[in-house]
Amino acid sequence: MKRIDKILSHNAFLTHLHENNAAEAKRRFCRHNMEHFLDVARIGCIINLEEGLGIDRELIYAAALLHDLGKHVQYESGKPHELASGEIAPEILSDCDFDEKEASVILSAILSHRNVDVAKRRDLSGVLYRADKASRACFACKAENDCSWKGDKKNLTIRY
Repeated sequence: MKRIDKILSHNAFLTHLHENNAAEAKRRFCRHNMEHFLDVARIGCIINLEEGLGIDRELIYAAALLHDLGKHVQYESGKPHELASGEIAPEILSDCDFDEKEASVILSAILSHRNVDVAKRRDLSGVLYRADKASRACFACKAENDCSWKGDKKNLTIRY
């Protein structure tokens, strides 16, 4: 996964990841960090395999690594983080050798990863949505009782 390794060492990726970590240093709830990004990627790969979707693993990892990269922008300006992440991603994807078609699919998944309308789709957007939501270990969270997620949205059992 050479292109994924390029993302992981890309200056803009590292800068935004650092900004997310700094912005969430005192956050009690779920964080938007490398651990979350990798959880989403790995769960996305499991979904892809279990559902026989045939989505390229590098596309799943790229979308997962970039989908919340703009979370710090949301804290700073109020801009929804999917839009901020969608503005950050194209340069990184281009620099890391994703072609225009691949970048378009990844960008669409990033921009829609909070849109419940894509939840059941059998494409990268649907996989990213489901993996992102399934990645949260609410059952083991010390802040679960104070979380703004509604009860039916919380992961109180392990699925992946």
